[in-house]
Amino acid sequence: MSGLSFILQVLFAGLAVGAIYALVSLGFVLIIRATNVVNFAQGDFAMLGAYAMVTLFSFAHLPYVVSILLSLAAMAVFGLIFNYGVYYPLRDRTYLPVLISTLGAAIFMQNTVLALFGPQPHPMAKVFSAQGIDIGGVFLDSQYLVILGVTAIAVGFQYFLFEHTLLGKKLQATSQDKDMARLVGIPVVWMIAFTFIYSAMLGGLAGILIAPVLFVSTGMASIIALKAFSATIIGGFGDVTGAIVGGLLLGVVESFAAAYISVPYKDAFGFLLVFIFLLFRPQGIFGERIAEKA
Repeated sequence: MSGLSFILQVLFAGLAVGAIYALVSLGFVLIIRATNVVNFAQGDFAMLGAYAMVTLFSFAHLPYVVSILLSLAAMAVFGLIFNYGVYYPLRDRTYLPVLISTLGAAIFMQNTVLALFGPQPHPMAKVFSAQGIDIGGVFLDSQYLVILGVTAIAVGFQYFLFEHTLLGKKLQATSQDKDMARLVGIPVVWMIAFTFIYSAMLGGLAGILIAPVLFVSTGMASIIALKAFSATIIGGFGDVTGAIVGGLLLGVVESFAAAYISVPYKDAFGFLLVFIFLLFRPQGIFGERIAEKA
């Protein structure tokens, strides 16, 4: 493999992994904008989506597409339950009790899954049986192509939803000013509930897509959550475009670090990137600098 082919191969793998970070980071951002709270259980949504897929496809032997649709439907229901069980009772408190509540929910979910499925990792089949295609010496893995394609569709759908539908306008109004949105007749409670439903589905979709690449285990929740949260910081806290760009950038940096420096320490270089941003541009790529009052 030539030098250029190798670089393109590494770039392709980094973009695919970064797309997963971007999907989960989008869930982080949407909830931050709607509630001003970081949902630290967002990575566990990905884990639950992956385990739902394993249960339906590997254990129940349902068709692949049916398993995906049912898994996403299950995540939608779970998102609604999470909203009313974890966020809603504490909605009038400060952000700290809600944050602690999401952490507690994450620990509860991981231990529940561990009790039900055991500690052993579970393999997951790819969407397509073909391994991939070779173009100019660059091997494009079929699952990575699926990840990039589905992520592009999800991002396009989200843009259409928020910019060209009445529901999207209501969601934006709720995220900008809940009191004003309530005054003009927008059902703020339902808008926040929908945000949790949508974020849970995004997380579940990310888990379903990455499941054939990684073994499905409870440990994947913490890894994905940390990387997605890092992507949120890099892109700009609370910025939708930043979540996408931050996720892709983090995936590419980790991929090149693994290829040229060290595979075991690739995660360290990802977090080093976060440290650099916090040091020199704490508002992120797309974030706005907030001046402190004198």
